[in-house]
Amino acid sequence: MLPTREEILKSVTFKTSRSGGKGGQNVNKVSSKVELIFDLESALFLDDDEKLLLRTRLENRLDSDGLLHVVSQEDRSQLLNKEKTVAKLIELLKRSLQIQKKRKPTKIPKSVIQKRLNNKAVMANKKESRKKPSFD
Repeated sequence: MLPTREEILKSVTFKTSRSGGKGGQNVNKVSSKVELIFDLESALFLDDDEKLLLRTRLENRLDSDGLLHVVSQEDRSQLLNKEKTVAKLIELLKRSLQIQKKRKPTKIPKSVIQKRLNNKAVMANKKESRKKPSFD
């Protein structure tokens, strides 16, 4: 089950630093880059099965301590970057916790098979009519 925004905010820490990119002098003096650090193991709103699923699906994004880092430095405002990191984390958790349905194999309808065979026959006749006649 997906946690609420408030539960997520209780279990994350934010780290700010100066960001690069557009912003002119503002970039040099304002810490607008925000890094959200989420500890998967200490999240109270996730049960053990969900933690295991997240650990396997996000193993490439976790550091050696099992922490998930989400960074945003797109905007000039620290507040907007903080909101974007929270939104990214929620989207990441939503996609990772979603369980895909098992695909049911279906039979190809007879009409589709028949249509394909008729189309092949038409193309064969068309190509056959392009050949020079043989006098055997």
